[in-house]
Amino acid sequence: MRRRIVSIGDLDELAQSTEPAVRPAEPAGRGERADLRTEFDFELPRGYLHSDGTLHRHGRMRLATARDELRPQIDVRVRENPAYLSVVLLSQVITKLGTITDIHSGLVEQMYATDIAFLQDFYRRINSEGHTRAEVECPTCGTSFEVDIAGGRLGES
Repeated sequence: MRRRIVSIGDLDELAQSTEPAVRPAEPAGRGERADLRTEFDFELPRGYLHSDGTLHRHGRMRLATARDELRPQIDVRVRENPAYLSVVLLSQVITKLGTITDIHSGLVEQMYATDIAFLQDFYRRINSEGHTRAEVECPTCGTSFEVDIAGGRLGES
């Protein structure tokens, strides 16, 4: 296997390339998963209210790359206010929000705090744990069960 040292400039060039970034998967080896999910749908608790009056609640987030996590570190807004890191990071990994596909930090800034908290937890779950399921316990009977936090309306499992 040939190895090549890649610079940030090479990564920028690759990101702007018109060639498709996704190649057909090679057959999975022992212990590898052929069905790796890289994008996850979600539904915001409140929703983003667009300036045209449209409420957007359904969206999609992709798995983060190392580049996604490194890029905010050089952002001037993050250097001035470290709490801004999650705004920049979320704007990079959210690929769709309702009919909006141009997700940027200005849009994320306008989201409700409850939705930002939901998205931060969603980001952590899909990037750390690889799924959107959470184990919960019924407060009445104590029965444990799993719910998918990505979909469904609030209160549904």
